[in-house]
Amino acid sequence: MDEVSGLAARRAALRMIDAVLRRGETLDNAAHAACQGLPPPDRGLARALAGEVLRWLVDLDALIDSATRTILPDDAKPRAVLRLMLAGWLRLETPPHAVIATGLPLLAGGPRRLAHGVFSTLSRRGARLPAHPTLPPEVAARWSNSGVDGGADLNAIAAALTLPPALDLTLKDASQTAEWAERLGGVSLAPGHVRLARGSAVEGLEGFDAGAWWVQDLAASLPARLLGAGEGRTALDLCAAPGGKTLQLAAAGWAVTALDLSERRLALVADNLARTGLSAELVVGDGLKWAPEGLFDAGLFDAVLVDAPCTATGTCRRHPDVLHRVSPRTIGEMAAIQAALLARAAQWLKPGGRLVYAVCSQEREEGEEQALAFTEQVAGALGLVADPVLAEELPAGLMPGAEGWLRTDPGMLGDVGGLDGFFVARWRKVEV
Repeated sequence: MDEVSGLAARRAALRMIDAVLRRGETLDNAAHAACQGLPPPDRGLARALAGEVLRWLVDLDALIDSATRTILPDDAKPRAVLRLMLAGWLRLETPPHAVIATGLPLLAGGPRRLAHGVFSTLSRRGARLPAHPTLPPEVAARWSNSGVDGGADLNAIAAALTLPPALDLTLKDASQTAEWAERLGGVSLAPGHVRLARGSAVEGLEGFDAGAWWVQDLAASLPARLLGAGEGRTALDLCAAPGGKTLQLAAAGWAVTALDLSERRLALVADNLARTGLSAELVVGDGLKWAPEGLFDAGLFDAVLVDAPCTATGTCRRHPDVLHRVSPRTIGEMAAIQAALLARAAQWLKPGGRLVYAVCSQEREEGEEQALAFTEQVAGALGLVADPVLAEELPAGLMPGAEGWLRTDPGMLGDVGGLDGFFVARWRKVEV
């Protein structure tokens, strides 16, 4: 048993950070493995510490380097522990004496004196982090060419990373937006969308048990919004889990088929459908192999939503691990899968039907370049033409680009708490 309270949580946080930085695991997966057996408060502390280290990694390392004669290797244990100690002090406001008491035991048998000296030097100096996290150089280089018509505001994105995001809810009944905003003490960002303060316990909120809403970032709600009202028509939600878009489409009157490769994740969709009283046809299958024979009208759909697997770098506000584990190789692998899914799904569209492609990625290869390649190389042969997104379809403060595509990034809508980075493009199949 640990002699110092909080030590087990810090050991778990170190394991989580190592899994992300050295093995490229997601923080969610790393947390599941590292926090086994810990009580809820320790799990929460471990996750908070790991998240703050990953969010502020560049700046924490700069402080450490400013207080050492010789630069520590990136994978040195003292650097890892100092990152954790500084995050606890500067971000979670743990008193320095408690930081030392819970940090130095992590270096049992190692260079405790070095870590103690560096931390003491920085605390005596009154070291501070900058107002906002610094993006890793390789990330900043990639994202400098992203955004609506190019040129994302990197300073605004960095500012959005300072704190985890607020809690966004999509309502089952958009006509009750003002009512739910008042009842929950939130603000309305768009019809059918309410934002609450960070830290709200989801299951305890009014309307959860009644299925009046589900958790969904504002940006994630936009692709399904761009398909409009269903009026009983058929829609395919490809790669449907965790299900927010399936719920949106069902609430908007679509007869939805929700396809996903993961049976476990599709079970979560089923749970949310049951909670909200909505319905959809759930199908476990690989979108690259599955074919819709026998479903609805000869297997064709009035709308297809391809919410494709991606690097998810647009979710960096809530998942700061994506800033450090996504590589150009990963981006290329995802882009190849996306292109194949998009070309295959486009074949399942009825004449007059709409195809929406979306990714929660900040990378041009997964967004603008993907849409351009599909338009130039695939769409025409399948009878599809561009269906530009219109400004009036979007929440206030968002605008489509010149191509009629939508690009959001975490720096947008900063005055109301920001949103995730998404790319959305839309096409329509010409009626014969």
